[in-house]
Amino acid sequence: MNDAVKRLEEKIAYLERHVVEQDKTMFEFAAQLTSLRRELILLRNRVSRPPQAGEGGGLSEERPPHY
Repeated sequence: MNDAVKRLEEKIAYLERHVVEQDKTMFEFAAQLTSLRRELILLRNRVSRPPQAGEGGGLSEERPPHY
């Protein structure tokens, strides 16, 4: 019986450590996703707005490199 309890305690310790590591990874992914969403919004705004004075042409006015 003592061996069975010891094995269960080891499994619980392993699972607890795994959950902590998984939570840490999910938190990192959430932070990265938030950052990528902000960057995507900035890029969309840059592409969709008309060019300001002194900025040159917008992306739609650029010629492809083969011209």
